[in-house]
Amino acid sequence: MSAGQVGVDDYALVRVPHEERYSWWSVAVQRFGQVSALSQFLLGSTIGFGMSFWNAFWAFTLGAVILELVSIGVGIIGCREGLQTSLLTRWTGFGHAGSAVVGVAIGISLIGWFGIQSGVSAEGLVSLIGVLPTWAWSLVFGLAVTFIVLWGFASMKWVAYVTVPAFVVLVAWSIGGKLFGHDAGTLVSSPPPGPHLSLLEGTTLVAGGFIVGAVVTADMTRFNRSSADVIKQTVVGFTVGEYLIGMSGVLLAHAVRSDDVITIVTSSVGWVGTLVIIMGTLKINDWNLYSSGLGVVNFVGTVFGKRVNRGVVTLTLGVVGSLLAAGGILDSFIGFLSVLGVAFPPIAGIMVAEYFVVKQWRPDLDRSRAAGTLPETAPTWVPATLVIWVLAALIGHFVTWGLPSINSLIAAFVLYVVAGKLGLVRGVGVSRTLEGTDVPVADREVV
Repeated sequence: MSAGQVGVDDYALVRVPHEERYSWWSVAVQRFGQVSALSQFLLGSTIGFGMSFWNAFWAFTLGAVILELVSIGVGIIGCREGLQTSLLTRWTGFGHAGSAVVGVAIGISLIGWFGIQSGVSAEGLVSLIGVLPTWAWSLVFGLAVTFIVLWGFASMKWVAYVTVPAFVVLVAWSIGGKLFGHDAGTLVSSPPPGPHLSLLEGTTLVAGGFIVGAVVTADMTRFNRSSADVIKQTVVGFTVGEYLIGMSGVLLAHAVRSDDVITIVTSSVGWVGTLVIIMGTLKINDWNLYSSGLGVVNFVGTVFGKRVNRGVVTLTLGVVGSLLAAGGILDSFIGFLSVLGVAFPPIAGIMVAEYFVVKQWRPDLDRSRAAGTLPETAPTWVPATLVIWVLAALIGHFVTWGLPSINSLIAAFVLYVVAGKLGLVRGVGVSRTLEGTDVPVADREVV
């Protein structure tokens, strides 16, 4: 390890070599860990409280299909190019400067959620273990996750091998007692115990609950070996995660006639409940921090022309996020982070439209991929993309019909394809890419 380096850089600003990639199962376990978190269990109970079993089943099915399509589209791009999401956007519609905006948006959003989930875990640990105050548990949990993420995908893989099966077993154990004695047929046919949720509302909750994770899929799939692996892991991860954890939450909500199933599960089984909290949050929070770090690394490299070590950035963000969680500050920003989430679906729509349909900068990626390098240049700005991004986000926010996240994603895809066919997708300025640092170039050809 060189001086000044912390952890591993994990190919933050370069392509992941094919020999450094993993089996589809190693990546699938981590994907399943993301969609089988404690928050997914809570989502299931929320939907089950307001929907019948079969309506909830269709809400999870439609939501999972939407998330799978987005994840597969972006994931295949990440696998082919071996590049993380925000860096990849330089050549998938956003340009050099636009990718910096994407990077900082990812960084702020996901470090915010990292801190919030650390705080949630801390509250559960206080109620179950005590000993330390909430702020101290926030620091302990946040810094523990930070240490894991410092060592990148390799360490996160081994943590997933332990935490994901443990979480599934512990959830089955903890809810088994509550469901035992209830007739399965009665639970399936019973009316929702709470205020009615429509199928559209339920599907929106499912799709919207993980849309940011779907958009940054390339951060994970750059470690896949083939597009087929991306499809396999996505279908398996989402299908098992949504149905196994989500529908368990639905059944439990019907059994106890309440949507407050997290408290019921974690308080009724002692140390098992403690482990459910830890395992359930750990495997989504490490990816929150990991993707946040990658976004900030790209932002710094793009704006300041300086390559910073991913481990150093991860450590800094992890400490900051943990301190903010300990101070309880982030609770005030949940609304802001939710609004920021509206801006993410259009990113995926634009990336997929550019890479597979418009292909304005696809030849640059193809040539450099053959050489195992990055394209020598990228457009500095793509004005049409910025306009489309804003318009699509506004459509998602203000159009009340349909699914907001999907409305914005489809709007971005369609608008970008139309703009591309009309010749409106053009770069303004050129920026050179040099060994991980970025040198702006004036509006001229680069020799």
